[in-house]
Amino acid sequence: MQIVTTQLIKKEGLTFYYNTHLLYLMVIRYSIFIFLFLLLTSFHKEVPRYHKVPALPGDGVFSLLRRYRLDQHSCNHQQFYKLNGLKKNSGLKVGRYYTIPVFLYQFDGRTIRSSIGVNNWTVAKGIQSYNEFMLEDGFRKKGYQDNQVLWVPFHMLNCPSEDIQLPKSPLPSDGEKNLSNAEGGSRKFPIFGKEYEHVPLKSNLMRGKVFYIVGGHGGPDPGAVSKKNGKQLCEDEYAYDVSLRLTRLLVEHGATAYMITRDPDDGIRDGKYLKCDTDELVWGNKKILRSQKPRLFQRSDAINTLYEKHKKQGVTHQKVVVIHVDSRHRNEQTDLFFYYHPDSPKSKKLAQKMHQTFRKKYKVHRSNGQYHGSLTARDLHMLRETKAPSVYVELGNISHPRDQQRIMFESNRKALAQWMFEGLK
Repeated sequence: MQIVTTQLIKKEGLTFYYNTHLLYLMVIRYSIFIFLFLLLTSFHKEVPRYHKVPALPGDGVFSLLRRYRLDQHSCNHQQFYKLNGLKKNSGLKVGRYYTIPVFLYQFDGRTIRSSIGVNNWTVAKGIQSYNEFMLEDGFRKKGYQDNQVLWVPFHMLNCPSEDIQLPKSPLPSDGEKNLSNAEGGSRKFPIFGKEYEHVPLKSNLMRGKVFYIVGGHGGPDPGAVSKKNGKQLCEDEYAYDVSLRLTRLLVEHGATAYMITRDPDDGIRDGKYLKCDTDELVWGNKKILRSQKPRLFQRSDAINTLYEKHKKQGVTHQKVVVIHVDSRHRNEQTDLFFYYHPDSPKSKKLAQKMHQTFRKKYKVHRSNGQYHGSLTARDLHMLRETKAPSVYVELGNISHPRDQQRIMFESNRKALAQWMFEGLK
């Protein structure tokens, strides 16, 4: 009995040991399963979709990818053709939405790495920078932490090394179509004149934004007229020169900009005395009408037609800047003043930003630091009839000697354009 008991105890001991081993294996397998499940659900919470964007006028594949900072990676180009079922060097249709090689991930509220399943800190920082650039360039309306959508360029996960060299030579002009972004390097826009027609792309600060710049009067109507040292000063010529300088700054920083009033001969001009002429045209090479009301509708109608086109393409940032020089009594000096439409909060906000910019500039550049330019609501045609938010700028009194200096000196016209540009930023 004792031997049997001993054997039974041993057998029972063996049996007990064997069952413990099975239980141990089951626990390990279950733990591995749970670990893999958590790993997969945390790193692959979703199958990301791709972003879609509209093609703008003049877009090819290269320029579309460049707008979203994807142009210097060949795999982005290959992926774009693949995603859209296009053959290499295919053209794009204006207004059609195309899929670009940018993944859209759901941000989990913690980190970029946990949201998309990468462990590489450098890659995550690159993705963070890309999202910040897209916000700065105006393509994102909110940051990824605010709307919980993370933009991840295809190349950052698949081909991080840049392998396409950007072209540096000037390209053929597209300036008579519109003043917008061309592909690479310097761009040539004859509207600015021979000395200023090559316009480098200095930044993407204003990418995706559209501006309509209107120099006041023109054609049969020179606007306000005065004299200095026996020479005639015409409002439309000085307003036009400042308008050109402002437009060129916008184009330098990636904006699409339209000169609504245009002169085929007068680009940006140096010197104090700008010759008066009557050959200005309206967008579309239309002769400027003599009667005031039809003349104004020519301009607002041209702007509204372009506005609707860009609106259909998904452009949300469109602005109008109308530039004039006032005429008052010779003894009445004025600073720049701004008008906005009383029924348009966006028009008021635009005028306020520009007005505030000039106050800051005068505080630095004027000896006494004072600025007396006004900000006023007015029901003017170009404020009322344009669909895009608009601001009306008066550069000063063309009859006052000190105000004349503001528009006559080339350095001052340059500063006026620069300060208005900063207000638009």
